[in-house]
Amino acid sequence: MTRRRSLLWWIVAVACALLIAWWWFGRADVVSDQAAVSDATLRDPALIAKGAYLTTIADCAGCHTAQGAKPFAGGSAVATPFGDIPAPNITPDVETGLGSWNFNAFWQALHTGTGRHGEWLYPAFSYTSYTKVTNDDALAIFAYLRSLPAVHRPAMPLALKFPYSVRRNLGAWRALYFREGVYQPDSKRSPQWNRGAYLVQGLGHCNECHAPRDALGGTPKDKHLTGGEIPEQNWYAPDLSTQQNGGLHGWAAQDIVDLLKTGQSAKGAAFGPMADVVATSTQHMTDDDLHAIANYLQSLPPRKMASAEPELFDADAIAQQGEKIYLQHCADCHGKDGTGVTGVYPPLKGNSSVTEPTGVNAIRTVLLGGFAPSTAAYPRPYSMPPYAQQLNDSDVSAVVSYIRRGWSNHATAVKPEDVSRYRQTPID
Repeated sequence: MTRRRSLLWWIVAVACALLIAWWWFGRADVVSDQAAVSDATLRDPALIAKGAYLTTIADCAGCHTAQGAKPFAGGSAVATPFGDIPAPNITPDVETGLGSWNFNAFWQALHTGTGRHGEWLYPAFSYTSYTKVTNDDALAIFAYLRSLPAVHRPAMPLALKFPYSVRRNLGAWRALYFREGVYQPDSKRSPQWNRGAYLVQGLGHCNECHAPRDALGGTPKDKHLTGGEIPEQNWYAPDLSTQQNGGLHGWAAQDIVDLLKTGQSAKGAAFGPMADVVATSTQHMTDDDLHAIANYLQSLPPRKMASAEPELFDADAIAQQGEKIYLQHCADCHGKDGTGVTGVYPPLKGNSSVTEPTGVNAIRTVLLGGFAPSTAAYPRPYSMPPYAQQLNDSDVSAVVSYIRRGWSNHATAVKPEDVSRYRQTPID
């Protein structure tokens, strides 16, 4: 019996080894089949201009540019629950950037999440989305990056905790959460819808923030754009469905376009991490691409109504106290009815950032203030002052609970201990 069991395990081990070898070398064949790219092609002004636009859509500078540093030279770190992962230098410096890379290596990183030397890349680099980018678009991005001034800036050391620092462990993660493959247009949908799907699912990598993550940092397949708390940032990226029970329920296509283009809309304004995305990326998109994104988001399905959990505290009393604070500090700008002033003060009634499941966005905005992005349409937007010094935890709990439960809002109240936890977290 023991010998039979050993034989069975040996057969399974051999089969797994063969499967891994087939997967590895099969993928390498795909990469090596990419045609060599000449220097003349990479210097083509039209290709570089296209790449500049696509790099902006992908918001590469958002991660690969440290505050006050040269663009795309790295130096910043992506914070994760498992430790910090440094964003590398992607300027064409030979020693510390992409200067010694060819296009095949770049395509391999973008499409398969594999480094130039065959190592698996950590998914803080959003190859789970970038795998959908077409070869032509990847070539344009590479040409643009190669056109940048070279900046010598060595990478920071990896700061992952054990066992996450062992790259071999990524094999199991990739098997669970990563499926490589260029976006395939849906023949039953319009060209505009397909363009929007490509931008949202691929270059825009929206699901990387707007979906929940489990204990291993992966995104469940059935949670596409359903909203989630951004790891280590203490902000909630809302559900993006405009249908029943969706985070953007009731938003028109123009509302989506306005928010992405200007940072302001009749339904709300961009704050927190989304303000940075608008400032550095989406405001620079063409109107055609913005409308394509809106078209795709409006096709997302309705959501199931979340089951209300019992509030084991006197939420009504907290909210009643909050009404007094709201009338004293908030009503002059946002209105007694919570409708705000379009293009100036965002509405709180029906605002997805207010009603998101956790309450973290409203809490942090009251504590830290609200700062909309500076855009071409609104170069000097109105901002909201911070109230961390004026209001204690009970006061913030009360006013946030009132806002989340007032008018047509039906979100849960928040407790003073919730406020205390977020008051003590870093701004970013």
